[in-house]
Amino acid sequence: MTLSPDEIIQRRVALELHEGTLVNLGIGLPTGVSKYIAPSLGILFQSENGIVGMDSRPPEGMEDEELTDAGGGYISAVPGAATVDSTMSFGLIRGGHLDATVLGGLQVDEKGHLANWVVPGKMVPGMGGAMDLVSGARRVLVAMQHTARGNPKIVPECTLPLTATRRVTLIITDLAVIEPTDAGLVLLERAPGVEVAEIVAATSARLIIAEVVPEMAFGG
Repeated sequence: MTLSPDEIIQRRVALELHEGTLVNLGIGLPTGVSKYIAPSLGILFQSENGIVGMDSRPPEGMEDEELTDAGGGYISAVPGAATVDSTMSFGLIRGGHLDATVLGGLQVDEKGHLANWVVPGKMVPGMGGAMDLVSGARRVLVAMQHTARGNPKIVPECTLPLTATRRVTLIITDLAVIEPTDAGLVLLERAPGVEVAEIVAATSARLIIAEVVPEMAFGG
């Protein structure tokens, strides 16, 4: 089975989400993670605009303008889902009630700092809830392409504004799984068919590399 870069990232992120947890999915690529979660796991997905029980994008023609994620993209809802106001939504985030958040990234540096919200000099949306999510969720999973237009996104030091000063938990890209630690960025896994040398070439930050780096395993 040949997987697209987005599918590699989303399927690998899905393995990090555990039964009975409350998980925030950021807009864009992270939203697609829900496609790879079995309903039997009882994982509830939250979006900061005010839904608990978010599901993946509905089939064409079945969109509901009142069911969107924080970026305005159409979503569906699982049975028993709830809509809440901003106060409750951010109370869940800031109060430490989220087991995990999955966010996209523009850059992550050697200290595990994430920059994911603005490109200086460009007219783009503001930070939204990203600062609160990185600060408040128990685990912060970054789901992003390894490079952008051929340029590394995992860098020695972020040149874009930081989302927060807290270290993220895990970086999952189309090439690798990398864990930020006190010692630096540890290469844990490589994507199917990807060699360690390819990952090093696509990364400008220093990586800590074991003698053997296993390939990602997606299970069934």
